[in-house]
Amino acid sequence: MSIWAVAFVTCWLLIGLPTDPLYAFAWLWTATIAWRSDRPWRTHLGFARDWLPVVLLLAGYNLSRGFADNGATPHAMELIAADRWMFGWVLDGQVPTIWLQRHLYDPDGIHWWDVLVSWVYFSHFVVTLTAAVVLWLRNRARWAAFMRRWGFLCAAGLATYFLYPAAPPWWAAQYGMLPEVARISTRGWREFGMHGAGNLLNAGQIAANPVAAMPSLHTAWALFVVVFFLGATRRRWWPLLLSYPLAMTFTLVYAGEHYVIDVLVGWAYVGLTFLVVGLAERWWAARTARRLGGPAPTPEDGGTRPGPAGDSPGPEASGSEPEAAPAGASAGGVSGASEPGAGSSSAGGAGRTATAEEPGPEQTVSLGR
Repeated sequence: MSIWAVAFVTCWLLIGLPTDPLYAFAWLWTATIAWRSDRPWRTHLGFARDWLPVVLLLAGYNLSRGFADNGATPHAMELIAADRWMFGWVLDGQVPTIWLQRHLYDPDGIHWWDVLVSWVYFSHFVVTLTAAVVLWLRNRARWAAFMRRWGFLCAAGLATYFLYPAAPPWWAAQYGMLPEVARISTRGWREFGMHGAGNLLNAGQIAANPVAAMPSLHTAWALFVVVFFLGATRRRWWPLLLSYPLAMTFTLVYAGEHYVIDVLVGWAYVGLTFLVVGLAERWWAARTARRLGGPAPTPEDGGTRPGPAGDSPGPEASGSEPEAAPAGASAGGVSGASEPGAGSSSAGGAGRTATAEEPGPEQTVSLGR
C-alpha cells in the first residue's frame, strides 16, 4: 500500500489530481489491489468486471454533457433573478457570488479559504467513487443500491442539461449580465506550490459544456453520499456529515461555478432520486414475490430471491447460524410441543416418550424459552 501511495502522490504532482473517470478508475482499482494484495487475481478481476460498465457510462456522461450545448442561447437571466429574489434584500441587490467575491476574493493573494475551496471542489471527483469502492469491498448489495441511485441522479441531471441549458455566473459575467466574476475553484493549490495539481481539472473545465449549470450535480453528489449513509451513522456525527454539502455549496457559489438556485434544484433531484428508485425497488420486489410465491425481498438484503411459499432462507442467504435443535431430537425434528402441565412430549416420531418431570438421559426439555 505504501508503494501505491508514493506512486499516487508522484503522479498527482506531475500529471494532476485524478478528475478524469478512467484515470480515477485506474487509481481506485490499483488501490483495492494494494489493499488486498493477498487475494487471488480473480478477485481483482472481479472489480474490473463490475466497475468497467460504470466507468464507461460515467465517461459517456461526461462526453454527452459536452453536447448538451446545442447552440441555443442558455438560460441566465432567470437564474440571476432567482438569486436576487432570494438574497438581494440582504445583499444590496447582488447575487451571492458577486457579494462573496467582493468581500473574500483577493486577486493578489491566496487565503486559507481559497485553499479549502480548492480541496472541497476536488473532492467532488473522488468522494462518491471512493464511497462506492468501499461499499463494493464490504457489502455488494449496498453497492448495487448505491449505484442504482447514483446512475438515476446522473441521468436526471444529464437530461436537464439538454432540456434546459443554463449558464453559470462566470459565463454570465463574460457576456455582461453580471459584474466581473473570477473562476477561482483551483487557485488554492498554488499556495503549496502544487501548480500541476489542477492540470487535469483545468483541462476538463475547458473541454466541458460551459452551460450545464442547472442542476448543480457537484452539490447533488455531495448530498447524495451523505444521505445514503446517514441512516447508518450515529446522530452525533450528522452535523459533520451535513457540513460537507454545505461546504460544497459555499465553494461553488464563491468560486463562480453555480448560483444558489442551481444548488437547491440539485438537492431536490437527490430527494427525487431516493423517492423514485426506492419505489421502483419495492415494486420490483413485490413483482418478484408474486411471481415466485414467496415473501418480498427488500433493497437492504440485496433483493434476495425468495423461495417457495413457506420456505425460509437458509443460513447462506440470511447470514445467521442455524438454530441448534434440542438435544435428543432425531433427524426428523421435534413434533408436538407440549402445553403447560402436559405429561409427555413426543420426540422425532421415534415412539419414545419422556415425561416433563423426568427427562431421560439423552433428552433435555427447555421450559419458558
